[in-house]
Amino acid sequence: MSKSLKFAAVIAGCLPATAAFAAWELNMPIGVTELSREIHGLHMLIFWICVLIALVVFGMMIYSIVKFRHSQGAIAANFDHSTKAEIVWTIIPIAILVGMAVPAAETLIKIEDTRGSDLSIKVTGYQWKWHYDYLDKNVAFFSTLSDESNRARQLNSGIDPNTVENYLLDVDNPLVVPVGAKVRILLTANDVIHAWWVPAFGMKKDAIPGFVNELWFRAETPGVYRGQCAELCGYDHAFMPVVVDVRPQAEYDAWLKAQQDAKAPPATASSVEAPAAASAMSATAAVAKAE
Repeated sequence: MSKSLKFAAVIAGCLPATAAFAAWELNMPIGVTELSREIHGLHMLIFWICVLIALVVFGMMIYSIVKFRHSQGAIAANFDHSTKAEIVWTIIPIAILVGMAVPAAETLIKIEDTRGSDLSIKVTGYQWKWHYDYLDKNVAFFSTLSDESNRARQLNSGIDPNTVENYLLDVDNPLVVPVGAKVRILLTANDVIHAWWVPAFGMKKDAIPGFVNELWFRAETPGVYRGQCAELCGYDHAFMPVVVDVRPQAEYDAWLKAQQDAKAPPATASSVEAPAAASAMSATAAVAKAE
C-alpha cells in the first residue's frame, strides 16, 4: 500500500461513523423558550457579522498578496503615516462594536428581568441533589437521581447502562411547571457551588452558598426537559440531573393539589369530634333556654 493510501486510511479511521456524524449539532440549538430563541438569534447575528468581517479582511489580504506580489514588479509604498486611514480604521470597528452591543444589551436586560412572574420556586443545590420549594404553595421536595440509574452506575453492578432509559438524566421527583407560565427560579446552594442548567430553556446559572441568584423561563411546549449540574461540585457531580416536566395548566393544577393534599396533616379524632361536641353543647343550651 502506498504512503498516500495509508494516510487516507488513517484519516478515514479517525473520522466519526456516518450515523454518529449525522447526530452532531455543530450550531447552538434552538430551545423551547423565548429567551432561548433570542439568545440563538443574537448568536447568529454576531456569527454572520464575524463571517462578513473575515471575508472582507482575508479577501483584502489575499487580493493584496496576489495583485502586488514582488514577481509582478510591485514596489512597496514609502509612506509610514496616513491620518485618513487611521480615522477610518478607528471609526469602522467602533461602529461594528456599537451595532453588536445594542442587541446584546437588550437580550441581557431581558434575561435578568424576572418581573411579572406567575410562579416562584426556590431551588437549593445539595451534594448531590436538588431541593425545590414552591413559594406560597406549601409544596417542597427533593429531586435525586433515579433508582435505575443509581443502581446501574455502581461499580460491578452488572447492569448495562445502555439498557437504562435516560441513564443519569432521570430523577425520582421532577420539577413540574405549567406551560406558558413565567417561572422565576431563586437559586442557591447549601454546601458548595452548583449550577442549574436546562439546555432547552437556554438558561444556566450558578447556585452559590449564602447567595441567591435569579433566572426565569417560560416553556412554550409541554414535555420533559433534561439538564444537569454544570459546575464541578464534588465526588458525585455527574449524578445530580435536572428534570423539568412542563404540563398543561389543568394537569399542573391537579398535580399541585395532589401534592398539597399529601402534605396536609391528617384529620384526628379530636379534631373531628370537637365541632360535633360544640354543636351538641349549643343544642343543649338552646333547649335549656327554651325550657
